Parts: sequence; structure tokens; C-alpha cells
Amino acid sequence: MIERNNVGQEKALLVGVIQPGMTESQIHEHLDELELLAETAGAKIAGRITQRVSKINPATFIGKGKAEELLNQAKELNVKLIVFDDELSPGQIKNYHKISENVKVLDRSGLILDIFQKHAKTKEARTQVDLAYMEYLLPRLTRQWTHLERQMGGIGTRAGMGETQIEIDRRLIRTRISKLKKELTRIEKERDTQSYRRQSEFRVSLVGYTNAGKSTLFKALTGSDVYIQDQLFATLDTTVRQLKIDESHPILLSDTVGFIRKLPHNLVASFKSTLKEVLEADLILVMLDISSSQIEDHIQTIENVLKDMGAQEIPQILVLNKVDLLTDGNMIEKRQREFPDAVTVSAKQHLRLSELKSRILGKMEENFQTIDLEFPYDQGKTIAHAQEGVEVLKREYEEDRVKLKIRGSQSRINQILSAVE
Repeated sequence: MIERNNVGQEKALLVGVIQPGMTESQIHEHLDELELLAETAGAKIAGRITQRVSKINPATFIGKGKAEELLNQAKELNVKLIVFDDELSPGQIKNYHKISENVKVLDRSGLILDIFQKHAKTKEARTQVDLAYMEYLLPRLTRQWTHLERQMGGIGTRAGMGETQIEIDRRLIRTRISKLKKELTRIEKERDTQSYRRQSEFRVSLVGYTNAGKSTLFKALTGSDVYIQDQLFATLDTTVRQLKIDESHPILLSDTVGFIRKLPHNLVASFKSTLKEVLEADLILVMLDISSSQIEDHIQTIENVLKDMGAQEIPQILVLNKVDLLTDGNMIEKRQREFPDAVTVSAKQHLRLSELKSRILGKMEENFQTIDLEFPYDQGKTIAHAQEGVEVLKREYEEDRVKLKIRGSQSRINQILSAVE
């Protein structure tokens, strides 16, 4: 298993590259987020550097001269960690470590994986993160890494990339990846079994940008005692709880891992079993932080991830959370004009949650179907099955049969019809 050690604060420099079609203000917004990520990982930000480039340098991402200048600046500021907002190739990272043996160079993906390692609590989350980390690490294994990490430790090195030669042996890493994949396959089968049992219920999945307040809303709606922290990726495990919208409309609500811009592909792939809750949902609540200046960028990221997952066709309700953080009424009105179909709430203050429940109820009703069924009395088990997980509107007993009029979710009705056939 990957070892997770607490590290002291490391001084870090952040690097943002302004490519054609991008503005300086956009890059600084992205670096604001990178700063939050770095602070979540335990770094202390010493400064940020932006560089405009017409094309990416295959050796150092930015120009070679700028790269040497960057490393010299890090040396002057006594900085031991440089973090790029973009993903660097294994060759680029290797080249940086050839230029300087005393400064670690990490990219956004490596930083996010480091945070996920720190926050993974359950066996499933640890397995998923370990797999993503090993796949990220494998092409980046060099003797240079070994030398550096023995010497330096800290952020981006929780796996002990260079503690011993054995730990970075490619063959052993591949063996570890193979074992982790088998373990995840077993976990996915368990999830499929749990999911099958829940097919008769209307399922609602909470998705959103990380730190949008999903877990706070989850707790406010269900009363469930879930971990809540005002930081990025506080929650990695999917939690599912039952919630009664009213007496005849129970739902299963799930809280999933938060999305973020440039989420590492390995991470999305390894979290497939966790994110499957979203794919199997009847309704998705898309949560946004109404107080964020980057709300447009956040909703675009969420839409992109949902599309990549194949979940873009599932009905959605947009939820603008944290309205209690806005004191300017004009800004609230502006956001509501921008997102006219959204429900504006404060999960923390329990404001307008009844309106959200009404909207969920409306979506459930759109999904519901009413059918008439007839059964001979000797089909006792089938009669009982047909009345589970639905609302029985009418029950008539005739001489040789029972007639039922039932109303339920499309998925549950389809299950009953399949059993009858």
C-alpha cells in the first residue's frame, strides 16, 4: 500500500502558461484554483509566474531559457517545489530534474493525485487512488526521481517514489497495477449487486464542482452524519441515503466526489465504480457555488465531465448554493437571470430546501407511470412483488383475480412488467 505521511509546509512556486486564445485574467483565475489545490496539499505559496508562449516546448513546456530562469528564481526564494497548472509529459519532468537536482517539479495532475491520496479513507477510495497514482507514476520512473525523492520527500511523493530501488522497479509497479485492477473489478461487482437491489427506487445523484457544498446539502436533506470540510476534495467516497420527499415519494440520494478542471484521466478511469452512481441516477442535481466568480467555468467543467461519462442525457436540476455568502441583492438577481431554471439555496442555513424538494418531486412525477394489472390468486408472490416500491392507487378483489392500479418510477414499472411477462 502507498504510505501516507504528514508533511510540513513546503514553499512552492506556481506556473501558468498563457497559450494562444487565452487571456492573462483567465490564467490568474486558474492559478487561484491551483493555489487552493497546493494549500490543500500542504504547500505555502511563495509566488506565481506566468509565461506567454506561441507553442509548447516539447522539452520543458516553456522555453529552455525561461525554465532555467524559473529554477534560479526558486533557488533565490529557497523554494523546493514548482507546480505547473498544466500536465507535463514524463520527459519534461525528467528534463527539469536534470537541470536542477534540488527542486521538485510537479504538474497539476500530480498535485491532485497527492490530495486524493491524503483524503482517501475507505478501502475502495484508497484502491482507486493508488491505481491512478501508480499509472501516473509508471512512465515517470527514472533514477533521477529515485535520487530526488530519497533526498526530499514531501508533496507529490507520498508514495515514497524513491525510498528504495525496489519500490520504483517498473516490473513491481506493473504487478501492483495488475493487483489493484483486480481488486477494483471485485469492488465493482459488489457495487453492481448493491445497485441491482436499489433499482426499484428513484435515484438522485449530487454532482458539482469540488467545494460547492454537496456534502452540506446532503446532510441538510438527509440528516446523515457525513464528513464536511471547507476544502477541495474533502469527500472521495460515494454515500447513499434514503430521503422521503413525502409519504409516497421516497428517493435514494447519493453524494459523489467533486469535479474540477483538468481532472487527471487516470483518476476518472479508476473512480469509474464510484461515478457509476451518477450514470445510474434518474435525476442529477448539479451544484454550483453562486458566490464564485468562476461559475461559468465551473458549469462548463461539470458538463464536460458528465458528457465524458455518458451522463449528459439524464434529467438535471441546477442548484445554486451558498446564497448566504452573497450580501449584494443585485448579484443574486444577476445569477438568477443567468440561470433562470436553477434553484437558489443555502444548504448551510437550510434556506429554500423545500423548493428544491418540490422540484425533485416534479421531476419524479414526470418519470412516473400508472398501469393496470390483473393477477390470478395463485400468483401470490407476483402480486406481492408488484406492490413493492410503488404507490397502489386501487386494489379490487374479484371472484378469480385481483386487479391493481399502481403508480411508480419508470424503472420500477419496467421491472414489474418484466417479472409479469
